[in-house]
Amino acid sequence: MALQSLDVQRRSATSTASPQARKTLEVAKLIDVSRCIGCKACQSACMEWNDLRDEVGVNEGFYTNPKDLSDQSWTLMRFYEENIEGSLQWLILKDGCLHCTEPGCLKACPAPGAIVQFTNGLVDFHQENCIGCGYCISGCPFNIPRLSKHDNKAYKCTLCSDRVSVGLEPACIKTCPTQALSFGSKEDMLAQAEHRLDDLRERGFTKAAVYDPQGVGGTHVVFVLPHGDQPEKYGLPKDPHLGPLLSVWRSWVSRSLGVFTMFAVVVAGVFHYMKVGPLEEPKDDPPAPPSPPRKEA
Repeated sequence: MALQSLDVQRRSATSTASPQARKTLEVAKLIDVSRCIGCKACQSACMEWNDLRDEVGVNEGFYTNPKDLSDQSWTLMRFYEENIEGSLQWLILKDGCLHCTEPGCLKACPAPGAIVQFTNGLVDFHQENCIGCGYCISGCPFNIPRLSKHDNKAYKCTLCSDRVSVGLEPACIKTCPTQALSFGSKEDMLAQAEHRLDDLRERGFTKAAVYDPQGVGGTHVVFVLPHGDQPEKYGLPKDPHLGPLLSVWRSWVSRSLGVFTMFAVVVAGVFHYMKVGPLEEPKDDPPAPPSPPRKEA
């Protein structure tokens, strides 16, 4: 790949205009699930490149290890045993951020500049601006970001934006031994995915499909699923989308409602003053007169 300028297209909680002089190629990662063997080389490469070290856990009774994403595990191989069309099948999924075109995490974040979206489509977290509110977790339809217990900052896969900016592929792509992972322009990745679908359908996977959900405007991590009619079997939501409250959160409706509320409070204060008048401090009671002396018998 050629060098890429990481111009910021959108920032969380800010309306500052973004630079538009340069046009950057929209990129994507293609994950062909039918070629994945679950070796976890991508998981290890992610930790190695990003200098992450998760805690040594225990065997939970399945191959997924660690058992969930964390601030130290941004990529996780998940293993599922599913009954599909009467036969038990072993499904494997590389879990991590999908880098949505309409990122719910960015829309939900109230911290200016904590989450950015580059013009090539990657979504990145800037932890120095993160306030640890966790709204990005609530806004993500894929349940990806994780808060660190050590610094209360949110973390997730960056799709190796530092490598992409200097013309390199993400670390997970470089280490995959079966070519299950590919990286390039989104247009090329979608074309490659369609080619893989033709191959899978010839092999009997008639319901194979590309997972690029339009409920979030499409993603920059695209899957080829042999059982594409049942993405939930792989742990992926069938129809991910942003909630209505999230759409209103940063819209003109919420800003107008906030201004109206402030105006109403001011008007109510003025009317209260006109009707009741200013608050007065209660006056102290006058001291009681001294009691007369008692007469002796």
